[in-house]
Amino acid sequence: MADFAAARLNMVESQVRPADVTDIRLHDAMRALDRDSFLPLGKAHLAYADIEAEYAPGRSLLKPRDVAKLLQAVRPMPGETALAIAAPYAAAMLERLGLTVTRLDEGDLTQTPGDTYDVIVCEGAVARAPAGWTGALALRGRLGVIERDGPVGKACIYLRADDGVGRREVFDATPPIMAGFEAEHGFAFE
Repeated sequence: MADFAAARLNMVESQVRPADVTDIRLHDAMRALDRDSFLPLGKAHLAYADIEAEYAPGRSLLKPRDVAKLLQAVRPMPGETALAIAAPYAAAMLERLGLTVTRLDEGDLTQTPGDTYDVIVCEGAVARAPAGWTGALALRGRLGVIERDGPVGKACIYLRADDGVGRREVFDATPPIMAGFEAEHGFAFE
């Protein structure tokens, strides 16, 4: 039987902390959460590796480093509301940090439930964040998502301010693009 408690500690010490994740709350949540429970039994041993681990066809958990950096960048605070899109592990971490989390795992992932949210996260890459996601941000709400149209993606933070929504890139990442979120390249005459 694998020693998952030791693997969780090693994951935080060797993958998360050296990646400039300084939010101790995230370290504590990652040490406590059974990441292996989000994967099928035959893949549980992959939970703490430095990889994107597939938990369902076409859906993967972000690398531990990437999910920690993404969550640190959106600065979740207790009492806030969050939407986790194809992000079961991130959802559990946000709940552990004291947020009220709505999960969106099935159906049309571009359409969010009717509310607005303080924090929105997605564990899969998309070519570009859908307008439905940025439109669901509350004032001062933050969306953390990896946008990818090529070999390397960029973790992006969208922030809703009084004058609209801004976007900044925070780190490189290479998770697989979720089905249905690929870039639409137009036809061009040569």
